[in-house]
Amino acid sequence: MSRPRIICHMHTLLNGKVDGIANPTSVGMRSQQLYFDLFLGENRFFGNHRGWLSGRGTSEAIMGGELPQAELPEPEAPVPEGDFLAMPDAQFNYFAVDSAGVIAWDRSTFDYFGVQVHIVELIPANASAAFKAHLRAQGVSYILAGEDRLDLATAVERIGELFGTDELILGGGPTLNWSMVRDGLCDEISLVLMPTADAESHTRSLFEAHEKHSRAEPIAFSLKAVEPLEDGSVWLRYDVRGPVADAEPRPA
Repeated sequence: MSRPRIICHMHTLLNGKVDGIANPTSVGMRSQQLYFDLFLGENRFFGNHRGWLSGRGTSEAIMGGELPQAELPEPEAPVPEGDFLAMPDAQFNYFAVDSAGVIAWDRSTFDYFGVQVHIVELIPANASAAFKAHLRAQGVSYILAGEDRLDLATAVERIGELFGTDELILGGGPTLNWSMVRDGLCDEISLVLMPTADAESHTRSLFEAHEKHSRAEPIAFSLKAVEPLEDGSVWLRYDVRGPVADAEPRPA
């Protein structure tokens, strides 16, 4: 099976930021609800997926702060080989990118805008036995992708195979979004632009390059739809075209 179609579905302020002091305001929360409804709501537009994919920073934000990284005891019995699916029939899953295999979740589900979501870790096969045993004990599923480092291309293919889905939502953070776009693993951008800005300079943008993962480079997109939403937000959809052919290369 080829990988699912991947849609980067995000919510930003008018100044292009994904977080900041405007998000928890009444205007921000109304706009975020519209964003949520498009992919997890009862009458959602994106209806073929089984959940969304996010990076470590998003995991920490969802869980209310920096996630615990406790010293984990060695398991008393060998950990079974391969993937572990604790809740294969969960309606929605949160696919957590964990390249280092260190996010020691203390629960297997969480509530997101009133929807119960099951956690599925994406980790390399060489993650420690103690870590895998901890996830099993917590009822957190995991998928192995890559041996020494997480292979995102393999991970998204495995999601498609294991969950029988041909659509996957990508939901940040900015470094993961850009890495997926740069690596040709993102097909569409779906952006809910809220009608407010806060001018903060230290908050993060929709896409951000990181020297460990992907460098900055002009990427072209094709506009496919524009729709005003009820609160003054605008919903933009773009297909990802790829690198701009005549862009001046920068030193690596």
